[in-house]
Amino acid sequence: GILHEDLRLLLETSLPPKKKKVLLGVGDPKIGAAILEELGYQCQTGGVVAEILRGIRLHFHVLVKGLSAQSASKAQLGLGHSYSRAKVKFNVNRVDNMIIQSISLLDQLDKDINTFSMRVREWYGYHFPELIKIVSDNYTYCRLAKFIGNRKELSEESLEGLEEIVMDGAKAQAILEASRSSMGMDVSPLDLINIESFSSRVISLSEYRKGLQEYLRSKMSQVAPSLSALIGEVVGARLISHAGSLTNLAKYPASTVQILGAEKALFRALKTRGNTPKYGLIFHSTFIGRAAAKNKGRISRYLANKCTIASRIDCFSEVPTSVFGDKLREQVEERLAFYETGEPPRKNLEVMKEAVVEASEVVAEVRRRQEKKEKKKKKREKRRLEAMAAAAEEMENSVMETEENHVEPKKKKKKKKQELEAEVEQELEGALELEQNGLEEEELLPKKKRKVTVEAAPEEEEEKKKKKKKKKVAKDSEED
Repeated sequence: GILHEDLRLLLETSLPPKKKKVLLGVGDPKIGAAILEELGYQCQTGGVVAEILRGIRLHFHVLVKGLSAQSASKAQLGLGHSYSRAKVKFNVNRVDNMIIQSISLLDQLDKDINTFSMRVREWYGYHFPELIKIVSDNYTYCRLAKFIGNRKELSEESLEGLEEIVMDGAKAQAILEASRSSMGMDVSPLDLINIESFSSRVISLSEYRKGLQEYLRSKMSQVAPSLSALIGEVVGARLISHAGSLTNLAKYPASTVQILGAEKALFRALKTRGNTPKYGLIFHSTFIGRAAAKNKGRISRYLANKCTIASRIDCFSEVPTSVFGDKLREQVEERLAFYETGEPPRKNLEVMKEAVVEASEVVAEVRRRQEKKEKKKKKREKRRLEAMAAAAEEMENSVMETEENHVEPKKKKKKKKQELEAEVEQELEGALELEQNGLEEEELLPKKKRKVTVEAAPEEEEEKKKKKKKKKVAKDSEED
């Protein structure tokens, strides 16, 4: 009945004051009632209103300027996605689909491994039939078949290897003695190679099954810790798988959980008006096996009650913990003891109060750890960003330095050119000044001196001519 803040603000800002009577058309009667309670505006929610709203939604892109049909459809799609995401509250760590798939694969592997190991027993039994009676475990038998190979090659030296596989010295000695006096037929080396390769495949499948069981245990501790603590990982996973999801299992009543997995027997009993089944999948729990025959139905009903409580706690709690599952398991143990010895169990209210106190402490610790992890993540992110920023600054500085290095020589060259030009100009100016000064000095000298200076030049030319003539005369005399 409480309106969203955005819707309330929109209505308060867009509508006139409450004194005026306003009749709003709203498609949803719940929203209409909420608007009437909160704001006092009367709302009509009928068939006509729904048609009008549908028409507005259809032609919304025409009514609003700047809005195309494509953008309107994208907006509707985004709204649908956000609504469904908020409705589902999707969390990757609490997905029960993986549990359903892994328990189905685990059941399938059990069947396949059983079939293949029986095939190995039958195949290798032609060569060494006495081994079937000594070793009953399929996985151990396949390992022995791979290790022994040809029984005639088995000797005292291979006794240690047999003990490692069988984990029993007496059994290893019995296998060695049986191999010496065996009634089996001889097998060719090619057949032995095929048997060994097939047994190695069965061994690898068995090892993969063990790994898958560990994975299922870890997923159940994350998704449904209370249910797995109460009834076990495998039985809890089978209940979730049969129900379809953890949410569906949480919605079931205890009577349905009790006979979950025994639908065929239930419908047969209803058809023939016979006795209905007492238990379904929860029969595989250890509690029902430990109870007496007359108390099996009572303990199964009690266990189904506790399973529904555990599944609901796991499904709807924000931080799932195994505290409630441990407490519920203690209650079932006390009820078993009550059926056997008559010792009265604790009241449910007391147990749940204790569980709430412990769970609150565990949740606080988990949240503290999560906050620490988030702080560490933020610090790492901050350091990484700072390192990236520092690296970017260094890169920018190096780029700037290289640019400056490239620019400086040009400037230097320009400066050198300018300096050279200035020196040349100064020299020219100096030369011009000297010439002017020389002319002025000549003008200032007397005429006699000028003649001497002028006449000095032809005398020098005559001396040069005389020297040349002498050289020619010397050459002619040498030729003669």
